[in-house]
Amino acid sequence: VQLQACGGGLVQAGGSLRLSCAASGRTVSRYNMGWFRQAPGKDHEFVAAIRWGNGPTYYADSVKGRFTISRDNAKNTVDLQMNSLKPEDTDVYYCAAMRFDRGWSRVEHSSFYDYWGQGTLVTVSS
Repeated sequence: VQLQACGGGLVQAGGSLRLSCAASGRTVSRYNMGWFRQAPGKDHEFVAAIRWGNGPTYYADSVKGRFTISRDNAKNTVDLQMNSLKPEDTDVYYCAAMRFDRGWSRVEHSSFYDYWGQGTLVTVSS
């Protein structure tokens, strides 16, 4: 599975961005899909996940109520709508795919993901 993320950019605080992750090589309908972010020198930080099929979603407390993850299995894409952005949301954002049988309870843990896309930079100015 190859993952390609796009949609990052520069936005003012309070603004919105929509990230998109396109998968190729295999359908990801049986993968839990996640978004992570990473600052230089730090580990991946969990942002949001959506269960395989079109299951429930799960968010980090820091983005709950502001970000929305969604998927379109027919298009093999996963999106992250980010609203009310804050300067502390500035990071490189990554999409990732976790095989469904690794368990939904592990979606916060980057080490359980099987495939990663390249990052897309989100910069929020104050």
